[in-house]
Amino acid sequence: MTLIEWRSEFETGVTDVDHEHRELVELINELHDQLGNDAPPETISEFLGEVFARISAHFALEESIMRKHNYDQYTEHKTDHENLLDEIRDIMDDFDTGKYAAYDEALAAAVHDWFVDHFKNKDARLHRMLGV
Repeated sequence: MTLIEWRSEFETGVTDVDHEHRELVELINELHDQLGNDAPPETISEFLGEVFARISAHFALEESIMRKHNYDQYTEHKTDHENLLDEIRDIMDDFDTGKYAAYDEALAAAVHDWFVDHFKNKDARLHRMLGV
């Protein structure tokens, strides 16, 4: 089952960023599949860790591009990245402390919402401003 369908609105026009966006969507969908297939908690915890690590690396790439282009909303965008990483840490902590069941719609919704909202609101503006 797919949690996030790829949409053209997720594309920024920056090849490396778009490639990573697609990989992140695939990874999150794989996590969602594991949740739906009653994967052991250790597997889900490892997936969440992988999502966190890959998104951290992706944000570093985006931030280097923004600095290179003197992006006018760099500080706000970076702050959003930091807030999103905090939210992922909270999701990971909540999962590890048993707040979520092995499969929980609230967990899926939390992952979906922060990811899609960031694409639509922050990355879309970055794309427009870079003119790519």
